[in-house]
Amino acid sequence: MEPIGGITWMLLFAAAAGLFSLVVGLAVGRRMGALAGVAWFGLLWSLVVIAIVTLVPARNGLGYIPADEHATRCSWNINGPAPGGFWIFGGGQELLNTLLFVPAGVFGVVAASRWRAGRVLVPLGLLALAAYSLGIEETQLHVARIDRACDVTDIIDNVSGALIGVAAGLVLLPVLRPWRARSGHGHGTVTVRGRRR
Repeated sequence: MEPIGGITWMLLFAAAAGLFSLVVGLAVGRRMGALAGVAWFGLLWSLVVIAIVTLVPARNGLGYIPADEHATRCSWNINGPAPGGFWIFGGGQELLNTLLFVPAGVFGVVAASRWRAGRVLVPLGLLALAAYSLGIEETQLHVARIDRACDVTDIIDNVSGALIGVAAGLVLLPVLRPWRARSGHGHGTVTVRGRRR
């Protein structure tokens, strides 16, 4: 069996995840309205794409990586291993690490704001994205086979992207108003003086 890795496998996994997320989004949309369906589709797909991009080996045919050739601890070099500098201003890997988490932040805000508990769910969602980033780096550290490096800079970039996404989602809320679907259960019906319109 040929080892899994490289852009082709990432695209195949992303397409399969997109189809699955679409099915989930359609199911949610039928129950809670189109906007909720889009939000949950986008949130689920963005989370899976993050895992694909960060945990599938970057090179095809990588094969077995001996554990003694893999780093045994995380890099705490804030400038990171990439030569382009630090965070979004350096571009390259730093920019990709930041942009990867922006959609999850946006869709998470829109999905959570449908409920009155959104004020609590949005900050919890941001913490969950930070924990997700930490979990990815821990996986990269302990699973030598995927030939990835654990770096604290990646966590900073990821959390920065999540913050940007959450901020963008909050800006969009007055336009999208996901809480409108609370009455009428997402089907556009509103009860006015005992009548449905």
